[in-house]
Amino acid sequence: MADDSRRDILKKAAALGLGAIVSTQDALARTERLSEQPDRPAGQADQRASTADFFPGFKRLTKQTSGATINFVTAGSGPPLLLMHGYPETHLMWRKVAPQLAKKFTVVAADLRGYGDSSKPAGGGDHATYSKRVMAQDQVEVMNSLGFQKFLVVGHDRGGRVAHRMALDHSDSVQKLVVLDIVPTYKVFHTVTKELATSNFHWFFLIQPEPLPETMIGNSAEFWLKSRFNGLPPGAISKEAFAEYLRSFRTPEMIHATCEDYRAGASIDLMHDDADLQRKIGCPVLALWAERGAMHRQYNVLDTWKERASNVVGKPLPSSHFIAEEIPEMLLSELGNFLG
Repeated sequence: MADDSRRDILKKAAALGLGAIVSTQDALARTERLSEQPDRPAGQADQRASTADFFPGFKRLTKQTSGATINFVTAGSGPPLLLMHGYPETHLMWRKVAPQLAKKFTVVAADLRGYGDSSKPAGGGDHATYSKRVMAQDQVEVMNSLGFQKFLVVGHDRGGRVAHRMALDHSDSVQKLVVLDIVPTYKVFHTVTKELATSNFHWFFLIQPEPLPETMIGNSAEFWLKSRFNGLPPGAISKEAFAEYLRSFRTPEMIHATCEDYRAGASIDLMHDDADLQRKIGCPVLALWAERGAMHRQYNVLDTWKERASNVVGKPLPSSHFIAEEIPEMLLSELGNFLG
């Protein structure tokens, strides 16, 4: 893609997206719902639940990769299965499904670089430090370190974008791929509309030059984080789970790293995607998306993945964007049917 063409796309997107704002009334209402959720025994003096509380029987480990230190939990036996989260979450988003999956699979639920308790390399420049290519490489190295050369992959949101790149760059490793509530990044940036820029305004806010989004989010990190979960029904995220998300998210390092993730998505990732437009994912792909989400309203999601994969099936699920938080049992059923 020519630099002028890419700049035109992003200027158009930014002009549309920055006109949208979070509804203060909705965000405050969501804040109240979160604060009303019942506590679960935290088991720690500081009242913050630990990873062990959310993932009983799982081991918490770290792996030094060629570019970062990756935090992850693992348990189970059977075929290896890598789970990758999205924004603004961490591996914690899999807490409702990972224990059941571990009965059939060797589950690895990891924090992407820049998120959770994984390391957060400095960004800047061409944002290559947070390209989906290097983020995928981290996770492949984690799986290889555990003795897995081939494995199944499930990715939600940003994790789905990492998984898409992984399936192209490491086609011999990814046996099956599940993407949750995303349309390919290249497709999104080339089909920007007012509706898309409004529903996904954060895409165009987070890619603004440092330190604008970092400063604004840092000044209201808890409010921003709660606003991201507005579409979820009460009780989907407990107080303890939200506190754990906030612990990770509110740090300047994670706020910056996650902005860099989006900046990479709007720059170097598009260059990589443009170079691979004639290539399709070869492994079987399952696309699941939220019936009450923006992608369902604005795209034929299955068709967008048929453009990028040779063997793809999919369907909408009765959920908002955070499928694993809202309808874990239904997600487990779909994963079981597809992954085997």
